[in-house]
Amino acid sequence: MDVTSVSSTRALTDYSHQQRAPISMSSNYRIHPSWLISGLLLATTTGNTAAADYFGRVASFPVAANLPADAAPDQESSAEIISASDDGMTLVYSDSPLGGVGFIDISDASNPGPAGFLSLDGEPTSVVMAGSHALIGVNTSSSYLEPSGKLVMVELASRTIVSECELGGQPDSVALSGDKSLLAVAIENERDEDLNDGALPQLPAGFVSIVPLADDAVDCAALRRIDLTGLDMEGADDPEPEFVDFNEQNELVVTLQENNHLVVINAVDGSILNDFPAGGVDLEGVDVEEEFAFDFTGRQVGRPREPDAVKWLDTERFVTANEGDYKGGSRGFTIFSKGGEVLYESGLDLEYRAIAAGHYPEKRSANKGIEPEGLEVATFNGERYLFVLAERAGIVGVYRDTGAEPEFVQLLPAGVAPEGVVAIPSRKLLAVANEADLIADGGARSHVMLYERNQPTANYPTLESSLTDGKPLGWGALSGLAADPVSPGILYAVTDSFYAMQPQLLTIDATTQPASITSATTITRGGSPAQLLDLEGVSSDGEGGFWLASEGRSDRLIPHAIYHVDADGEIQQQIPFPAELLAVEKRFASEGITLIGRTLWVAIQRSWADDPENRVKLLAYDLDSETWGAVHYPLDISEQGWVGLSEITFHEDVVYIVERDNQIADQARIKRLYQVAVSELVPAPLGGELPLVGKTLAHDFLPDLQADNGYVLDKIEGFAIDANGQAFAVTDNDGVDDSSGETRFFPVALSGPLASVE
Repeated sequence: MDVTSVSSTRALTDYSHQQRAPISMSSNYRIHPSWLISGLLLATTTGNTAAADYFGRVASFPVAANLPADAAPDQESSAEIISASDDGMTLVYSDSPLGGVGFIDISDASNPGPAGFLSLDGEPTSVVMAGSHALIGVNTSSSYLEPSGKLVMVELASRTIVSECELGGQPDSVALSGDKSLLAVAIENERDEDLNDGALPQLPAGFVSIVPLADDAVDCAALRRIDLTGLDMEGADDPEPEFVDFNEQNELVVTLQENNHLVVINAVDGSILNDFPAGGVDLEGVDVEEEFAFDFTGRQVGRPREPDAVKWLDTERFVTANEGDYKGGSRGFTIFSKGGEVLYESGLDLEYRAIAAGHYPEKRSANKGIEPEGLEVATFNGERYLFVLAERAGIVGVYRDTGAEPEFVQLLPAGVAPEGVVAIPSRKLLAVANEADLIADGGARSHVMLYERNQPTANYPTLESSLTDGKPLGWGALSGLAADPVSPGILYAVTDSFYAMQPQLLTIDATTQPASITSATTITRGGSPAQLLDLEGVSSDGEGGFWLASEGRSDRLIPHAIYHVDADGEIQQQIPFPAELLAVEKRFASEGITLIGRTLWVAIQRSWADDPENRVKLLAYDLDSETWGAVHYPLDISEQGWVGLSEITFHEDVVYIVERDNQIADQARIKRLYQVAVSELVPAPLGGELPLVGKTLAHDFLPDLQADNGYVLDKIEGFAIDANGQAFAVTDNDGVDDSSGETRFFPVALSGPLASVE
């Protein structure tokens, strides 16, 4: 196998939105972490990037808003592959769980609306628009051994089927030629991954079908089958075409993902112009273990690219998204000439940028990392862009095509499992479809997200890590926030039990845009990473160390406790919860900690067994007398789900408390900041009646969480006020596990009239 490597002379040094330097590429490739060392910055051209407009998200459409009339509200749905009408006013997406295609009205891009659903007799796998019609590949297979499928033509105006063609196999992707005279269908006839460990061959073999179009009609009788067996590749008698795309010369490029091969076809006469292996990459500086910790020191030698999506850049070059499926996946994207030459290898560029933005899916480390899968290439205002979708990271990497080495532009937050993408340059729009619907787990529904190229600067990420030893710091699942008592703009955050083998205290510089995670300190016990912690709160001790609140879970042997650590993160003291408190234990416990004088105050997330309904405890631990007490705090009441506390922060003569429901997207109602006067915090002994404090609304976070035009994130988990009195809040991204990976870090204005709450 031809293996590509990336030179150690590459350098990535600046994550700022205005001056994101592209990575220089030599002709000899070896991917190594030293290409990130800041001292190796190469001369790059960033003027165009700084002057150009950026893409900003303008809307997120929940696919569940477009359910068929007879579907239950909690019916799983999905937007997988997406296309746009010629006038750019309607989106059409394939919905595999529901067995049909949905339509979205985007005449007002900032307010997309449901425009109908059409059920099909089978599973739609791909869709493309041809004039006034949608052409849809539909899988009708009864088994892996008996694959079948059809091409369905749907009139856009009436939402009705006008014709069907039998394809003789299981279709995957479809593509339309630029002159709209030809349609290509990749007939994958996919393997059964549970049969013989998914090993090739598994017949029947796949192929490519080419169908002529004329006068808004598909000429089914003239369908031609292009045989791809016998090529010099892995599994030569079992090709599995994955993705197809036309260039302006009606040449068709085909990815054979499992075969790690690429084929270029003359679509007019069906002849194969060229075929060649996609090759492999030596990856160095990657996380290859799923150990609930970040470790970017691993190697993957000769990693097959196994490309999924492919798009032509012009008539001579195309780009592949190297997701992998069978034996590989190289975590990046590659630009090839149609003659088979590797013109550019991205290596770990996109993956490292995802890591810096907190979007690295650590639970997928042993597989394919961020899994670049979807692609789009489009020209906006005379500039050609590449849009690379990372399925597991929930991002789109935007690059500008320079004719040689692409220039990185920005990251876009793209929801859970971005799969399909379509550009609408005439309207300066980009649409991305989320495949995953997490309704069964109480998570985000499938969405279609819309972006417009209209921003003077990029507005995402809002928080990203800097470089350490040539690599970005891995981070995610931020669960508590505290301010440095002296330095304005310097904050500290902790990570929760998602990274159980690497609990960390992160230092944040909030004076930069975006805010920067400048260092990570591992919490240790006896010099080794501390185990059995679920850090949910942090507070400065005023002397260089920190107090940490750990949420216990008896079923996982994690104790409920407060910990004191020094500046190096070493645990100096553990304060367990008292017996009288543990006697009424429930799972949901410590969610924040703050120091007032010589008393530590801990916010308990939800009611325990001895609490009245809609009351939770604010625990008090007196450091001098070593005694416990508490007060009761009144919770807001939600119509659905539960309400609990996420944070407690002392500032001047009040404590601020974050209160939230556990709802997401359009179901979210309570994401609020309340204040309680310190004078009311008079703890009573545990076990008896506790005083009830009053609360005053200080801030509603919902407008903040809606401002970026995504769906409302669930978890506001951190709040702090810095040494200059500026407040900040941050969300928890759940470690990019069944999550979009988005983290929202933002300043909070506390001025204005406050509302009293009884």
